[in-house]
Amino acid sequence: MKNTIYLVANGDLRASANQKCEAEQLALEAKLIAAIEKEGFNVKRAHGFVPEKGHGFIDSQKYGMQVFRSIPPTAPLIVAEAVWQYSHHVLAGLFTHQGPILTVANWSGTWPGLVGMLNLNGSLTKAEIKYSTLWSEDFTDELFVDGLRTWLRKGFIKHPTKHVRSYKKAGVPSYAEKLGKRFAEDFRATKFIMGVFDEGCMGMYNAIIPDELLHPTGVFKERLSQSSLYAKMLTVSEGDARDAYQWLLNKGMQFRIGFDEETELTEGQVLQQLKMYIAAVRIADEFGCSTIGIQYQQGLKDLSPASDLVEGLLNNVDRPPVRHESTGAELFAGEALPHFNEVDECAGLDGLVTYKLWRKMGWDPENTLHDLRWGRQYTDETLDEYVWVFLISGAAPPQHFIGGYAGTSSERQPGMYFRLGGGTVKGISKPGWIVWSRVYLAEGELKYDTGLGQVVALPQAETEDRWNLTTPQWPIMHVVLPGITRDQMMARHKANHIQVVYAPDYESAQTGLFAKAAAMRELGLDVALCGDYGVDED
Repeated sequence: MKNTIYLVANGDLRASANQKCEAEQLALEAKLIAAIEKEGFNVKRAHGFVPEKGHGFIDSQKYGMQVFRSIPPTAPLIVAEAVWQYSHHVLAGLFTHQGPILTVANWSGTWPGLVGMLNLNGSLTKAEIKYSTLWSEDFTDELFVDGLRTWLRKGFIKHPTKHVRSYKKAGVPSYAEKLGKRFAEDFRATKFIMGVFDEGCMGMYNAIIPDELLHPTGVFKERLSQSSLYAKMLTVSEGDARDAYQWLLNKGMQFRIGFDEETELTEGQVLQQLKMYIAAVRIADEFGCSTIGIQYQQGLKDLSPASDLVEGLLNNVDRPPVRHESTGAELFAGEALPHFNEVDECAGLDGLVTYKLWRKMGWDPENTLHDLRWGRQYTDETLDEYVWVFLISGAAPPQHFIGGYAGTSSERQPGMYFRLGGGTVKGISKPGWIVWSRVYLAEGELKYDTGLGQVVALPQAETEDRWNLTTPQWPIMHVVLPGITRDQMMARHKANHIQVVYAPDYESAQTGLFAKAAAMRELGLDVALCGDYGVDED
């Protein structure tokens, strides 16, 4: 039909999440459709509400293929997201679609629609599928309306990204370049093992690095199974788990314990998580892994409480000691075992390089990924900045939080995502300078974007409001990205995740930024520096 735009709504695999988020998705679609109709076009939703499922989302790759068979291959197509989505549900259909593709998300923290869209964008970028992207709070702002109008008439939108400079134009100082290059040469020669507990978490195609691109960096995968992890958990004694629990309590960490397994965090759930923690360390030692990633969301979620408490502890240098089953020797003594949440291998490579380089520099090496979740302007008498909400499901290390372990709590994961519960690692990230980064895949190669960020302190009321508008059980980081607007960040960032690490001060953050950029370039990645980082423009 002339002037008809097809629309699909991709969702979660978990029915509970799709059902709970249905209303927010319908609100987005109503505003989006009104904006499209105002431009003289019609919208045809390619799939409807399914009563027996209780929602109208594409919820599997199987259903996604079925839906795309009914969409004319050259029709203009919009993927609208107000929720977290599994990209592989629609990737097959988008891979062969010949018409213009637009991904759209609502600018809201309520459910992670922005995160879902960025994940899909990263997956499309890796797959070399052409697409355009837009985001909006109410779908009436100038950027959205002008962008939509351009896409409807031309089939493509190009956003300005003047905040990005290639490595050659970034002004990397020679001392940092030498440091980074020397580090990378040693890193590659040493060789490291990345333990992967099942690839492809939640359809995150963008999170899988092909072996032929990973190996030249000096990192090699050990493909492990989550069934092995669960089996190893069964061998961990109750006493070992309780010792780890008591260690955390002695450090001042607070567990919000209740008794209802369906809705509250219970001591039994925590002990199961600590058995997973101990099992993961023992397996990593057995296979010689320097970094590991646990998928959790498929398979393990039906057997065990969430892995997030495990992940946050693994990412912290100061953590409950784990001993070898036979010899009693402490494993990875005095070291973190960097964990990449949701088995995001791009974050795994980034996190391992960061950990080893920061160790060499003599700085706190704890690092983690976060979701680039949402943000808004914050203004008071001391601050007038766009402040991002970085938020992840619990993998952040206590070293990042105000008060360390004493400022850390563990709360039950939301039931719609985590049926068997389990606790998070929740805290407010301390003020200071960070280096942010992202390894991603585009044009058949590994790429690396990085920049400086400033973590700021916000009033408790503002923090609580941001938590309540997103996910209050999860750790939060309030971040200002110097020299990068909201829309520039969204236009450039090709992932749902963003890696962060603290530096002792601004000057150290500059040095770390440059040295790591040089190291990544030496390891074969295409490097770009973003925003303001203390080097004058050309």
